[in-house]
Amino acid sequence: MSLPKEDAAVLSARWTDGVLLKRDVFSTVERGRFRSDSGEVDAVLRRLDEVPWWSFLLARHLFAREKHALALAKGLNVGPELLWAGRRALVRGFVDGAALHLAKPHGDLAYFRSAKAALRRLRRAGICHNDLAKEQNWLVGRDGRAYVTDFQLAACFEGRGRLYRILAYEDLRHLLKHKRSYVPEALTPRERKILAKKSLAASLWLATGKKVYRAITRGLFNFTDREGGGRRLVNDAPVLTALIRKNPAVRDTAIVAFADRRSGVGLYAFVEADQAALEGQLRNELTAARGPKPPEHIQVVHALPRDTSGKPRTEILQLVAMNQLDLIEPMMRNDQDRAFLKDILEQRKNLRDRFNFEANLPAS
Repeated sequence: MSLPKEDAAVLSARWTDGVLLKRDVFSTVERGRFRSDSGEVDAVLRRLDEVPWWSFLLARHLFAREKHALALAKGLNVGPELLWAGRRALVRGFVDGAALHLAKPHGDLAYFRSAKAALRRLRRAGICHNDLAKEQNWLVGRDGRAYVTDFQLAACFEGRGRLYRILAYEDLRHLLKHKRSYVPEALTPRERKILAKKSLAASLWLATGKKVYRAITRGLFNFTDREGGGRRLVNDAPVLTALIRKNPAVRDTAIVAFADRRSGVGLYAFVEADQAALEGQLRNELTAARGPKPPEHIQVVHALPRDTSGKPRTEILQLVAMNQLDLIEPMMRNDQDRAFLKDILEQRKNLRDRFNFEANLPAS
């Protein structure tokens, strides 16, 4: 399914491809550059031309909701600005920051104060986001402030009727769940009461509607969205991890997902070992095992970046796999992390999407 001629003409003249961020049955999302009226800026493009026919009507509905909400939120400074919108494609501004599940703002009370202020601005504009339970829809800006993205499920209201109040309450409750994960000691007594009390609509949704939603998306649409990884990250990655660890030369491994222009979702395995030539051996072993399809990329590194508990920092690995290198620098916490970054930049495997993000990284 191709884009309308008028959409294609605008993108041909004003859009420069960069990195593929996500592709599923509802849209393709890319990061690149857009020539706006005030000059060229970093931006994100959502397009429907690669959506299969059987999900197109729902995809178009979600697209229309996002376009309407972004237009209404213009100037609120709570998320990406709508730069241009056509019939089957839209371009929104790029927010310089990392998703909540990548940034992990433990102990950062100022961030959650900013998030609450952002929700208040959305409420005043009559916008309920409706998908804030996902950490990937909350961004931690480079300025430390909270931003929200992905308005495909947003609902816009002219008044403050009962449905609006229910949805706004659920947006707040989902924010407080994230606050409980990262700064639980800062929860107020009132916030704890909100967390303990789901709205009746939310309870009914969990008991009925959510089961139907999962049956449709995971059954009919074969769609699973765990941090954008889909079924391969959920089902295949654990099996592949166990197979890789059987090799005696492997100390540890971590597998993350990335958007792939050919297959939709690819897997990228980072393997901690000393033998650089181990990659070919591992690929042969995975193929011979006749298990899940081997990862598209296997990269041997001397050391994986780790958190204070010793677990691999998959949030950093995820950004490397996606070529979002400019977002990594603020997440470097120590010399060991910086040494890891220097070690992998020139050796990384996913070079199909190229973009000059490295220019923003400091010299090692």
